[in-house]
Amino acid sequence: MINTMIEIHSVSEAIRDAVAPVFLLTGIGSILGVLIGRLGRSIDRARFLTDTPEEKRERFKDELKIIVRRTKWLRRAIGLATFAALCICVSIASMFISVETGLRLPHLVMVSFIISMASLILGLLCFLREIVLASREVIVPYQQLEKPARKQAGKS
Repeated sequence: MINTMIEIHSVSEAIRDAVAPVFLLTGIGSILGVLIGRLGRSIDRARFLTDTPEEKRERFKDELKIIVRRTKWLRRAIGLATFAALCICVSIASMFISVETGLRLPHLVMVSFIISMASLILGLLCFLREIVLASREVIVPYQQLEKPARKQAGKS
């Protein structure tokens, strides 16, 4: 009976210790949702621009280049955030395996958690870069609209 109580206590401690990483997984899932939504909108816009008639496509060349770069940064961010989530899962699984088998796996838990945080940081930096590119996407069409206005102002 005492062994059973000790085992139950060990499992309850593992569950308690796994709660924080599970919340982290929820946060990473939310970030992934945002990233995937932005990627979808970028792809839709790129498809729209490539489906425009040839004579109008030249106008959107700069915007399309920015969208391609944004897509690359979003893919990196999604990959890094997904890798971070997988490392968190390894960390959680290691805790439970350690309790169940009696193996001491603190280094695996620690290393997988540190790698997860590094991956998440890099993913967020990639996301930040994509946001900078997205803001340029707004500026490029605005500059194109101003070019004809400047030419006409110079002629008068």
